[in-house]
Amino acid sequence: MTTELPAIVNAAANTTALALLPDWLNPENIVQSLGPFALIGVCLIIFAECGLLIGFFLPGDSLLFVTGLFVAAGAIDTPIWLVCALLTLCAFVGNVTGYWIGRKVGPAMFNKPDSKLFKREHVDKTHEFFEKYGARAIILARFVPIVRTFITAVAGIAQMDQKKFFSFSAIGGVAWIVSMTLLGYFLGNIPWIRDNLEAMAILIVVISVIPIVIEYLKGRREKARKAAS
Repeated sequence: MTTELPAIVNAAANTTALALLPDWLNPENIVQSLGPFALIGVCLIIFAECGLLIGFFLPGDSLLFVTGLFVAAGAIDTPIWLVCALLTLCAFVGNVTGYWIGRKVGPAMFNKPDSKLFKREHVDKTHEFFEKYGARAIILARFVPIVRTFITAVAGIAQMDQKKFFSFSAIGGVAWIVSMTLLGYFLGNIPWIRDNLEAMAILIVVISVIPIVIEYLKGRREKARKAAS
């Protein structure tokens, strides 16, 4: 990464902090503050958000978008294909880590007979859910903040088939990382988008939730049809 940021990045850095995020979680501030270690830092954040339960509050979509913008600006001096490859690897390894956390810790939590919050029936229902909607659940969850962090552990707790989980996790990881990063890479040079990163970040989050809302509404309609028959 260069010591002095190009004009495009300086313009982005002066935009208003992303809504609902404290200043230290602003993706622009994160990438800038890490200097020559920006890519390493982004990789670690993506890993944590995808696999460690404590990483649910970290920015994901907006961070990928801003990373793509910084690569296009030359502030991150790494080819975009390599950036996407490294981030995809971190996202996948994060999911694998989250899965095994759920698989190893989950049974002990749900097998307690006096537990009011964690019940075995919840695991059984979740297992049935993944057997029926596994592919869509794992892939779509990649695009939904917070959900993408917890669904990996839930899949492990429900003991979703490992090969199925890893396969769909890889597909979702590639789709998520490549789409969000390239979006920033190609659109970040458009002046309006560069100067309105706050609005773009909010728009990205809203768009990310749409597939899950559609699936939810479809499930509601299917349930209503079964109840009526």
